[in-house]
Amino acid sequence: MPPLSTSAPGVRQADFRFRCIACGDLSDRASQDFRCSHCGDLLEITYPLWKESAPEAQTLRATWRQRRLSQSAVDLSGVWRFRDLLPTLASDDQAITLREGNTPLYELPQCSRIAGVPRLFAKHQGLNPTGSFKDAGMTVAATFARLAGFRWVACASTGNTSASMAAYAARGNMRSLVLVPEGKISWSKLSQALDYGAVTCQLRTDFDGCLRLLQQLVLRAPVYQLNSLNPFRLEGQKTLALELLEQLDWQPPDHIIVPGGNLGNSSAIGKALLEMHSLGLISRLPKLSIIQAEGANALVRTLREAGGKRLVSVQAETRATAIRIGNPASWKKAVHVLEATGGACAQVTEAEIAQAKAEIGAEGIGCEPASAVTLAGLKMLVKLGFVKPEENVVLILTGNLLKDPDFTMEFHRGDLFKDTADESATADLNSLRRPPIVLDATLDAVIRTLEQAEKQPAEKGQAE
Repeated sequence: MPPLSTSAPGVRQADFRFRCIACGDLSDRASQDFRCSHCGDLLEITYPLWKESAPEAQTLRATWRQRRLSQSAVDLSGVWRFRDLLPTLASDDQAITLREGNTPLYELPQCSRIAGVPRLFAKHQGLNPTGSFKDAGMTVAATFARLAGFRWVACASTGNTSASMAAYAARGNMRSLVLVPEGKISWSKLSQALDYGAVTCQLRTDFDGCLRLLQQLVLRAPVYQLNSLNPFRLEGQKTLALELLEQLDWQPPDHIIVPGGNLGNSSAIGKALLEMHSLGLISRLPKLSIIQAEGANALVRTLREAGGKRLVSVQAETRATAIRIGNPASWKKAVHVLEATGGACAQVTEAEIAQAKAEIGAEGIGCEPASAVTLAGLKMLVKLGFVKPEENVVLILTGNLLKDPDFTMEFHRGDLFKDTADESATADLNSLRRPPIVLDATLDAVIRTLEQAEKQPAEKGQAE
C-alpha cells in the first residue's frame, strides 16, 4: 500500500515550505518519515513570504491581545491564537483543538532563594489538557494529518506523546497507534492512551527502538507520524515561547531552561525565540539552556566529546522517564539553538532531580520528574557562574505531577533510592520527605501529630 503524501489535497502550502536543516533544500512536499530527499536529514518549516512582507510586531501583539476576548474555538486555543506565525488553515474550523496552551506562569520565591537568583518563574506546560507540553504541538500536527487525508496517526513514546496523540486523534475522528517500550513508562501516562482509544503496542525494546520501527512503518503503510520529527509538531510547540513572552510583556528573561529528552521542545522554543527576534517582537535573545539526566545525557556527551558535530548515543537510564532517550532525533536542531542563543547544556543526577522535584512541590506547584531537571540544572549553572546572581530565569515545566505518582510516593516513603548506589547519598533529603502517617482514629493522636508538625518548620526557621 503506497504511503500518502503529507502534501495531499487539503494542505495549503502557499505560505510555508519544508527546509532541510543540513543541506538547506527547500520543498513543498515532505515524505512520510519527514526526512530530506537529498541528504536524509530532518526538515523544518520556514516561511519565505516573511522576507518580503513580514508581519509587523505591533500589529501581531494587538491581534493576539484582541483574540483573548473572542469565544471562537481557535482563539480559545493558546496555540491557534498565534496562528499568524503558523502554517495557514483554509478555515478556522479545520483546527483540532482541546483549548490547549493558556498555561500559567508562576513565580517561585522559595526556589529562587534556594537557587540564588532574584526572580524565578515556571511556565507550567503540565496544565495542558492531557497534562504535558505535547498538546501544543499535537493540535497543529494532528490538524494537518487530517487535512492530508490520513485515517491513522502513530507515535513512539515514553508516555506523554502517546497520551496527547491519542486524545487529539480521538477529537479529530482518527485512529491512533502507539508504540511504547514495555515496562519503561508510567502507568498513568499509558492509561491515558488506553482511555482515548489508541491501539497500544508494548514493544520489547527501548524508546529509540520504538522510534526506529515507527520510521519503517510509515514508509510502508498509510500512517502519519506524530513524533517530534514531524515539523508541524514543533510549529505548535513554539507557541509556548510566544505565550511566555506575552505574559512577560515582551521583556525577555535572561535565561530559559528546558529539560532535554528527544530535544524537539528545546528546538521549537529556540526557533520561536529566533523568529520573534527577527520579527522585532523581542529586542534581545534569552539564553536557552538544556538540562539532561545524567543517565540519559546524549546531548551533553555530543557537545563534550564530539563538539556537537556527531551524535554520541547512550543507553538511557533514568527514573525521569519522559527524558529516558539515548538517541535524540532533534539533536542537530538543539545544537543550533544552543549556539544561536548562547545557552548551556548540563546534566544532573537522580538525587538532584528528586530534590528539585520536592522543592518545586513545596511551592504548591508540582511537576513530573523530567520537569525538575530544570531547577536542578539552574542550581548547577549558578554555581558555575553561567547564570549570574542578578539574572532572571524561567523554567519550563513540561509535565504534570500526576504523570508519575509512583516516583512521588516512593520518594516520600523513602523507597525511591532503596538498595541503589544513591541510597546513602540521599539521606540529607529526609527533610523534604512527607510520608503518610498511620494513626489510631482518635482525636488525641491527630492533635499530637499536629503539634509535632508545628514544631518542625519552627525549628527549621530558627536554625536558618
